Amino acid sequence: MHSYEILEGGTPLAEAGKAIILLHGRGADAGDIIWLADEFCDESFYIVAPYATNNAWYPHSFLAPEEQNEPWLTSAVQIVRRLISDISVHVPGERIYLMGFSQGACLSLEAAARYAGVYAGIAGFSGGLIGDRIRIEKYKGDFRGTKIFIGNSDTDPHIPVQRTNESETVLKNLGADITLKIYPGMAHTITKEEIEEVRKIMF
Repeated sequence: MHSYEILEGGTPLAEAGKAIILLHGRGADAGDIIWLADEFCDESFYIVAPYATNNAWYPHSFLAPEEQNEPWLTSAVQIVRRLISDISVHVPGERIYLMGFSQGACLSLEAAARYAGVYAGIAGFSGGLIGDRIRIEKYKGDFRGTKIFIGNSDTDPHIPVQRTNESETVLKNLGADITLKIYPGMAHTITKEEIEEVRKIMF
């Protein structure tokens, strides 16, 4: 199970007007994703990035049968939910941003979709909903127009475009305002074009 260890930055939570949660990818840690806040945040933001135990939120591909990624997947979702709950004491959901890259992008989208509600914005940089197939019954709630960005490459070896498209449909049906961008030949990374797109639609 994941330990609750976080890296914080920006304005102290009790004084913040907005918040952003950043989820790193496999093999990385919180320090490798915290830089992303610099692209979006001003002095009003509380910034937080949790650490995955052993540098992975779940052990296998996000396309593996879910039972193969348990109990780590459930524990990872609980970490995200705890962060949102703790932040919401001081900053309402409509001022909380949730973003992740790769495995962290998948976790961002999955955790949000299981408990859909109003957020300031959600961004999945190279990600999609988790499981060998999408099980609609897992996902509850209403995003009520929350803006969600998903970016992916048409040649990403880890994130098939088909799953990205399927995820877009599920999130739309939960009430999200989706922007999906497929970038020809993009490497498995976060690009300036994606950052600019997120700025345009959410900030």
